[in-house]
Amino acid sequence: MTLMSVREPRRLSPVLSFTPELLLSAQGIRAAIFDVDGVLTDGSLYIGEHGEQFKAFNSLDGHGLKLLALGGITPVVITGRDSLAVRRRIADLGIAHAVYGAHDKLAAALGVMGALQLGWDALAVMGDDWPDLPLMTRAAFACAPANGHVEVKAVAHHVTQAIGGAGAARECCDLLLTAAGRYAALLRGHLTTLDHAP
Repeated sequence: MTLMSVREPRRLSPVLSFTPELLLSAQGIRAAIFDVDGVLTDGSLYIGEHGEQFKAFNSLDGHGLKLLALGGITPVVITGRDSLAVRRRIADLGIAHAVYGAHDKLAAALGVMGALQLGWDALAVMGDDWPDLPLMTRAAFACAPANGHVEVKAVAHHVTQAIGGAGAARECCDLLLTAAGRYAALLRGHLTTLDHAP
């Protein structure tokens, strides 16, 4: 029996690309706010007979939010609803800044911005419906999923190819990391470990 040696991986070069104009508009972002329903989920609400809520989340989106944090961009969640399912998912992702049941998303965002000591010029927002407009129209960079409301997509700097709950948030994260110049290093870091990357 022979011992297997660790084989060096093939060198990876990112195949993902965005237009230079889009990347320029997404530079300087230090935190990104994400809605939940319609962004991290497909917007469907499953409610049981006793009022319990069930939501489906996408693992691509979850890993994207983790990568965002590794890349030095703080992920934030501000959602108009509150449920144990959402709280569990956000906790599992290690997101420290989250506001649940936010009827006034602008006030919620201002509170988080104060805690992070950031202004609108360092903030990205991803939303899908009218309650997200106060944030999206103020943020330095705004994203919307492909299945977002038409008025929301009209104010977004970028409308993702993916729909909410099916990789849209990951696309936004990848874009922000590419604009920050950190995407390639994070990709290469995954060739050696899934626990951390440069």
